[in-house]
Amino acid sequence: MANRRRQQLLTTPEAAEELRLKKHTLENMRWQGTGPPFRKHGGRVFYHRADLKKWSEQTRRRSSSGEKL
Repeated sequence: MANRRRQQLLTTPEAAEELRLKKHTLENMRWQGTGPPFRKHGGRVFYHRADLKKWSEQTRRRSSSGEKL
């Protein structure tokens, strides 16, 4: 069970790789409040896989200048 939980919680570098972003980009998005939801455990930042997927789905667009779907 603990191993499965670890697979669901990703560090910033792991989450950035999952989203195909640079680590620094994800950190900036977190600072600006525009990135996916995150969790802090003892001062360490983690992202849940389900939150990354949900956030990614919410950013879908039909065109570069179009509204979100």
